[in-house]
Amino acid sequence: MSEYRHILVAVDLTEESVQVTQRACALRTAFSAELSCVHVIEPLSLAYGGDIPMDLSTIQDQIQDTAKSHLAEFAKSLAIAPENQHLIFGRPETEIHALAKEIGADLIVVGSHGRAGLALLLGSTANGVLHGATCDVLAVRVGI
Repeated sequence: MSEYRHILVAVDLTEESVQVTQRACALRTAFSAELSCVHVIEPLSLAYGGDIPMDLSTIQDQIQDTAKSHLAEFAKSLAIAPENQHLIFGRPETEIHALAKEIGADLIVVGSHGRAGLALLLGSTANGVLHGATCDVLAVRVGI
């Protein structure tokens, strides 16, 4: 196995993110790698199909402000430098792939729920990240 130089951990800022980042931090230590984190906010118009007859910009701004402060606090607890903290809008798997390529990550760490059945082996985001990544992906089982 080659050494990893830059690890990107994708977090949803829930309690389960702690399990995912613990694994990423262990790998950072083992390989003396750089660690970046990303939280992707899916725009409400995408999440709800764009069929909501109201202006969602104020709500979206509140979501962004809250996520920004939570990400900064979360990353600080992991000693992740501010320049390695990324808050992005869009489809999670697409944005994670783009960021990994942009920063030269050679490993992406994501959380995955261990649901029954082959089709549900990975969550939709973890599955999307796995199938489109140009680098290694580690799916950490969460919620156990």
